[in-house]
Amino acid sequence: MASESVGGTQTVERAMSLLACFTEESGELRVSELCTLTGLGQSTVSRMMSALDRMKFVIQDDRTGLYRLGPAAVSLGTIALNGSPIFRASRQIAQNLAHRLDIGVNVAELSGFTLTYLCNFEGALAPKSFAMAGRTGPLHATGLGKALLSGMSEAKVDEYFDLAPQRFTPHTIVDREAMQVALDDTRSRGYATEIEELAFGRACIAAPIRTKGGEIVAGLSASGPLSVLDLQAPHQELALQIIEAADEISVALGYSPSHSATAFAAI
Repeated sequence: MASESVGGTQTVERAMSLLACFTEESGELRVSELCTLTGLGQSTVSRMMSALDRMKFVIQDDRTGLYRLGPAAVSLGTIALNGSPIFRASRQIAQNLAHRLDIGVNVAELSGFTLTYLCNFEGALAPKSFAMAGRTGPLHATGLGKALLSGMSEAKVDEYFDLAPQRFTPHTIVDREAMQVALDDTRSRGYATEIEELAFGRACIAAPIRTKGGEIVAGLSASGPLSVLDLQAPHQELALQIIEAADEISVALGYSPSHSATAFAAI
């Protein structure tokens, strides 16, 4: 019985390792590539991919032989997303804000030492050719990430910077003391900004989303090209709209945002 349990667990782990090979950069893969990525033998990979194909977790192109994720994987992702209280509370609010601002509006939640996007709504002035949901991002190089870092203890932020965060552009904050200044600003005014710290020509402004107990678990941001989102110029009105939308989501999660308005008064 124990050997059956071990064998079953191993099969599940192998199947999950194969599915995990598919990324945005590698959306279609051959059996030989899956073997290289997982270290599994060709017969094992072929057998397991055939089973995943039958269950519609992957689809094989008849012409090229390449595999890609299938509708069953999409269905599971959608179920997971719809099961998120943060997503359910934020979806309509974020969509309305994107329509009002005409720039992209994003919601992401904290996931360990990264952020995971739950939803993104495009604005007419900041269109995207891809979906953000499910993507991950760094905490130190994004407005959303700084909003999330602002809710962490100093020891936790130290732990994050002990991991030597990546520098994406010359503007990326990789120094712990410099980040402390940015986080102090975020906490005092109620929102975070990011200008070309993750990618050139892009900017972001974000506010934290809190649970009933006041814990920062997610963030809402507006982002777009510098030609549209000029954060060097006065942006108090935009910041206020971002904070109000984030607070509206927090209220839906049970939080009372009375002190947020006080913090914003310092702007």
